Amino acid sequence: MQIYSETQENLSVLLERASEKGEVRIKRANGEVFILKPEKKHSALDVKGIDLGISTEEIVEFVREGRERF
Repeated sequence: MQIYSETQENLSVLLERASEKGEVRIKRANGEVFILKPEKKHSALDVKGIDLGISTEEIVEFVREGRERF
């Protein structure tokens, strides 16, 4: 991972590299280091699963039973 310390670095270059590499470290003259990372995109469909304690076969059977009723 490359550390940038020159103030004249082009921001668009840094943003592009952060996008490609996942993050970019920027070091100030006083030694402070900053990490520039792209924001993660989240989908409304990205939800954590829950353990219902039932198998896939049981879920499929429930769906089939529900379809038979209609």
